[in-house]
Order: sequence, then structure tokens, then C-alpha cells
Amino acid sequence: MIESMLRLAIARRYLFLTLTLLIIAIGSWSYQQLPIDAVPDITNVQVQINTAAPGYSPLEAEQRITYPVETALYGLPNLSYTRSLSRYGLSQVTVVFEEGTDIYFARNLINTRLGAIKDMLPEGIEPEMGPISTGLGEIFMYTVQAKPGALQQNGSPYDAMALREIQDWIIKPQLAQVKGVVEVNSIGGYNKQYHVLPDPLKLLNYGLSIKDVELALQANNDNRGAGYIEREGMQLLVRSPGQLTSLDDIANVIITQYDTIPVKLSDVADVAIGKELRTGAATQDGKEAVLGTAMMLIGENSRTVARDVAQKLEQIKSSLPEGVIAEAVYDRTTLVDKAIATVSKNLLEGALLVIVVLFILLGNLRAALITAAVIPLSMLMTITGMVQAGVSANLMSLGALDFGLIVDGTVIIVENAVRRLAQAQHNGSIQPLRERLNTVYLATAEVIRPSLFGVAIITIVYIPIFSLTGVEGKMFHPM
Repeated sequence: MIESMLRLAIARRYLFLTLTLLIIAIGSWSYQQLPIDAVPDITNVQVQINTAAPGYSPLEAEQRITYPVETALYGLPNLSYTRSLSRYGLSQVTVVFEEGTDIYFARNLINTRLGAIKDMLPEGIEPEMGPISTGLGEIFMYTVQAKPGALQQNGSPYDAMALREIQDWIIKPQLAQVKGVVEVNSIGGYNKQYHVLPDPLKLLNYGLSIKDVELALQANNDNRGAGYIEREGMQLLVRSPGQLTSLDDIANVIITQYDTIPVKLSDVADVAIGKELRTGAATQDGKEAVLGTAMMLIGENSRTVARDVAQKLEQIKSSLPEGVIAEAVYDRTTLVDKAIATVSKNLLEGALLVIVVLFILLGNLRAALITAAVIPLSMLMTITGMVQAGVSANLMSLGALDFGLIVDGTVIIVENAVRRLAQAQHNGSIQPLRERLNTVYLATAEVIRPSLFGVAIITIVYIPIFSLTGVEGKMFHPM
């Protein structure tokens, strides 16, 4: 079998050169499609279920939310295990599935179970699944700050609430449109709220309760449509706008009547702009700021997505109010570029070192270059396989390349062919082409079996790596 392949390669050498050019073309195309990252993503197949429970203590969140949600998920197909976390106002359940489980299939199963247990949870509690991302999905972070002395349109300086409003209503919606971004999270600042602060004594004077105030606000914050009127070929829409749009609108909501006199909300409560309670903040250089984090969709190219987010942020800066700046503090592109630059430098130096060593040992520049040509060809074939297998270019996959193993068999064959050709031409006469090709064939056939055997022994050393599972497997399988 081996001898037949050798004869075919020598007899149809132009065909094999054409196949080599085809390998180069496919490899070059695959290089353009190759996903690039700093390290392999070792996150298992998991789905997070987050439930906001305002006012719930950790014990209440565990008993009334976490436990019912976690127990309802038992028995799901391909379920590996679950873990949970209950904190003040928050319940989080992490569901881990077996490797190879489709993430969208897993999320569909969980969504079905959550719909079935809604009646078991307290009223107003809605569990939500986390974004379709991984532990390495945080690819870009930026802060939103105001320059010293910057003022809002009303003349007041920018505070944490105003910066958070800019983040949530100007920056976040635009970054969410970037391809590959699954979610943009906001940390820091204050969420703007309209606060209604009833006075208990005034409520008692009018015989009202907190529930009456709540019902009045709900009933008076709605728009209603009343069809349309046709007039001279035109259609005039009839509607009754009743949505609250300002503090004055809220203060003028009528709750009830007292001796035929309307009782407004302002008669029993104070209305003002307020802040949402928070349990954390974000700072930059010792000053409070608003931090935004772009999360990447599973399977996307982190380098490409991070670059696109950075470009989009630069475009958004022109739409920000005067005096407000958005500054990137973490860009995955920088990390990936540095990691790839390190790997590329090591690979290039390694390849050059191999060529120098080959030239010294073989004493023939042509033979050294022929042997070294195996390195880029192997790289192109490797890249093609990585693209087809969905393996990204990272420190583990590229850093594991062993040039000694790659050129080991080639060195043996080329060195033996050079030796045989030198012996055949020791008297200074040049052999005809047919004889030279036959000499190369005999030289190759003489050492190819022990050469393949030696390479196979070295390759077998890597086989135990494929027996690794879990995090270890995801870390070392790219090798």
C-alpha cells in the first residue's frame, strides 16, 4: 500500500503539486473564517434562571422561589446537576446539562417547566432565563462619565441617575444591535423612578388606604381608542389620551370625592423623582460611574464582535450630550491580539530555528527549504480542520503545535534521499531524471516505515488527552 502511494506520487507528481496548491487555497480561505480567541471556552452547557424578588430575605427567597424552581427542573433530559444561590431580593438557579446538549434545546425544556410552575410561585414573581452566553461572554466593558463642570439642559450637573439614564436609553439600545451581542448589562448609577409618598394621617382623614391610591394610579394611566369618524373621504381617529407623562399629571390624579369635592393625589401624598434601591455601584478613578458590559452570543467570534462593539461605541459618542463621555475599559480584542501575537512570534521563531537547524544538519539549503515547507502546509491543513471542527485559534490550539513532530518524518526521508542521490552521483556524473526519481523512491521506501512508526509512537502520547472530560477536556482537547 505504501509503495503504491509512493510510486503514484512520483509518477503523477504534477497532480500532487496541484493537490498541494488546492490545499494552500482551501487553507487560505479557512484562515479567513477561523475564529480567534485568547483561550478556549471551558464553560459547560448551562442555563441560569434569575428571579428578582424585591423585599425577600435570603431565607424567603430560598423557601418560596429557589426551592420550587430547582425541584421542578429535576428529571429534565440530559440534566447533569443544578446549583442555586439565594440572596436578598434575588434567586438564581444554574442548570448544567451534559456535554453535547444543544443549548437551545435545553432552554426550551426549561422554559416549558417554568411555565408549568408559575402558579406555585408568589404573585408578581417572574423567573427569567439568563442570556445565551458563556462564562467568557463578557467581551467589552465601558464606563459613562461626565466631564467636570458639565451641565444638563436644566442647568444641574450630571449625577449618577442622569448617567444611568443616558446608558439605558441612548448607548445600550444601539450597542444591542451589533451582530453577535446577545445582551448589554448596566451596573452603577440609579434607575429613575416616580415616587408617590402617601401621608398616613391624610389618608385616614379621607378614609382612604394605600390600595385606593394604587388603584387610582392604575386606572388613570391608560390610553383608550374609540374607533374613527369618516368625513369627506378622510378617516379621523378618535382616542382618549390618559397616560401619565409628568409629575403634575400624577399629582392631579383623582382618587375619590369628599363631599362632592374631588380628592387629588397631591392632597394625600407627595410626588417626586426618586431612585431605585441598589446593592452595588461602579467607580472609575475613585469617582462613581456607570459601567456597561456587552455579552457575546454563544459560538460567535469574540475578536470580531468586540471590534464591532468598539467601532459602534465610537459612532455613539457623537450622539451623547455635551460633556458626557463613554470610555472603553476592557476590550477582548486587545487581549486576543496580544495572545495571538505571542503565539505567532513563537511559531515564526520556531519555524526559522527549524530551518536553520535543518540546513546545518543536512548541509543543503534546498533540502532544508523542502523540509521546512511541510510546516506551512501542515498549518494550513490544521486551520482547515479547526474551522470544520469549530475549534478556535487560541493559546492551547496553536501553542500546542510541535514543529519537531511535524518535520520529524520529513527530515528522515529528505536526508536519506539526499544521501542516496549523493552516492549515486559520487563520480560527478548527473543521473537522468528517471533514475533520480527512482533513487528518491528507493530512499523513501527504505525509511518510510520506521519513520511512520516513530511519528505514531509520539502521536500516541497525546491520545490520553482525549479521555479528559468536563472542564479539563474543554481546556486540552484543542491540542
